[in-house]
Amino acid sequence: MQRLDVARRRTLVAMVLATGLALTVADAVRPPTATPQAAAVAAIPVIPGMPPVPDPTNLYSETRAGMFSPAVASALPRVYVPNLRSKEVYVIDPATRKVVDRFPVGQDPQHVVPSYDLKTLWVTNNAEGRTDGSLTPIDPTTGRPGKAIPVDDPYNMYFTPDGRSAIVVAEALKRLDFRDPQTMTLQWSLDVPQCAGVNHADFAIHGRFAIFTCEFQGSLAKVDLVNRAVVGYLRLSRPGMPQDIRVSPDGRTFFVADMKVGGVFLVDGDAFKEIGFIKTGVGTHGLYPSRDGTKLYVANRGSGHVHGPPRGKGSVSVIDFATRQVIVTWPIPGGGSPDMGNVSADGRVLWLSARFDDLVYAIDTETGEVTSIRVGKEPHGLTVWPQPGRYSLGHTGNMR
Repeated sequence: MQRLDVARRRTLVAMVLATGLALTVADAVRPPTATPQAAAVAAIPVIPGMPPVPDPTNLYSETRAGMFSPAVASALPRVYVPNLRSKEVYVIDPATRKVVDRFPVGQDPQHVVPSYDLKTLWVTNNAEGRTDGSLTPIDPTTGRPGKAIPVDDPYNMYFTPDGRSAIVVAEALKRLDFRDPQTMTLQWSLDVPQCAGVNHADFAIHGRFAIFTCEFQGSLAKVDLVNRAVVGYLRLSRPGMPQDIRVSPDGRTFFVADMKVGGVFLVDGDAFKEIGFIKTGVGTHGLYPSRDGTKLYVANRGSGHVHGPPRGKGSVSVIDFATRQVIVTWPIPGGGSPDMGNVSADGRVLWLSARFDDLVYAIDTETGEVTSIRVGKEPHGLTVWPQPGRYSLGHTGNMR
């Protein structure tokens, strides 16, 4: 038995060194979490500095319930809600479902973004039409904000898979600003001139590229993260307004929510071509994988317009990743506007802002039962914290 263990460790260390990953020996010999099915699949050759993909059949394998990083051990269990028009963050205790705190932030807070190292939550205050955009850090161990950092037009923010850069999505400027993930000092910028309304993104399983949605051009932009270049643009087959985007568990297909078309486009990431469409509901907007990586929760905002009425035809559709079919749709009782958020750490509750109703929804992921909590004016990209996972790629918790 000891000889087998030694041989296994040597093999694992050799594999890690061969991939060029910056991992310690302790990381290399940590017991794998891959399923037996994954063991038969070839390893994913990731970019240098990016953590390995333990299960090539499910890139969400490390975000299952209970799989917390030590980095979040002291984090308070909270839901952080940025309110766009009232310029403040509401803080909800998920156990009691009560607002326990609120504090002002910068101009036009859009999203609360977990940092790559899971130690900071960043509020993106993009100051629409102004020049005083900023990022407000929140300490998740206290739930309190720190001093804001001036940043150009931070509508949204992501992190490169190797953790070396924060990507500030400067929507109004049609630009991606790559910044130091700790200090937010500018490293370099990439113009995306044919991507009006650039706002959401997700990353290839191997980390070599990302695909961004172009809300006001009905298209997508593919960005080569290794060579720092725009690979190309893809106009979707139906004139619409693409919003959130998430990659399938096997990394092959990108699911793109489209608010105007009312459904989800399917895009082959490597070939960068549209391969399908799934009808969901009115105002398709936010996308969130289930904790077991088998389902995708789709928030249908109830309106195909940027500014919609309260009590619209809002709903949540649940897509089965394997069959690419909607298996159930939960309407919001009395109408509503489910927008953005994430799944609770145990996977039992889907937390979503109600953009046009000044509410937050806590939705039971088994029954679809909805609990509403009153918050500030025009809540947007809320995050649930802590969440399972090794690192964050940004947005409201794109965990891997």
